[in-house]
Amino acid sequence: MDLTLSHTFVQVHDQDEALAFYRDVLGLEVRADMPFEEYRWLAVGPVSQPGLEIVLEVPEMGRGPADGEALRALLAKGSLSTLIFATDDCATTFEKIRASGAEVLQEPIDQPYGVRDCAFRDPSGNAVRFSQRLGG
Repeated sequence: MDLTLSHTFVQVHDQDEALAFYRDVLGLEVRADMPFEEYRWLAVGPVSQPGLEIVLEVPEMGRGPADGEALRALLAKGSLSTLIFATDDCATTFEKIRASGAEVLQEPIDQPYGVRDCAFRDPSGNAVRFSQRLGG
C-alpha cells in the first residue's frame, strides 16, 4: 500500500488574515479558493509538494454550531493545530518570518533529536515550526 498525505486542515479565525500569512509570509501557493456551501474552501501548499493541500478552514465549516463554538474557544487558547515545515536554512527562515511581525514562540535552537528548529504562531494562534536537519 502506497499512501501519501493529500490534505490537512488548519482551523483559523479569519481566512483572509491566514491567507496573508501562509501565502505572503511563508510563500505557499494558493491551491483552491472557492465557495463551499455557505463557507469558503481555501487551500494552500508548498510549491515543492504539488499534491498537498493545507485547508485553512473556519471552525464552523462542516460542523454544528456547538462544535464550531468549542473549536473557536480552543483556537483562541492556541490549543489546536501545529504545522512543521522542513527548511534548508532555519536561521534565514526565522529572520524572514520574524521580520513579518509574526509572534515568535522559539528562536532557532539545536534539538537532541537531530534538528535545528524555531517556532511561531500564525495569526490564529496555531503553532508553526520550521525544522532543519543537522549534519547530513
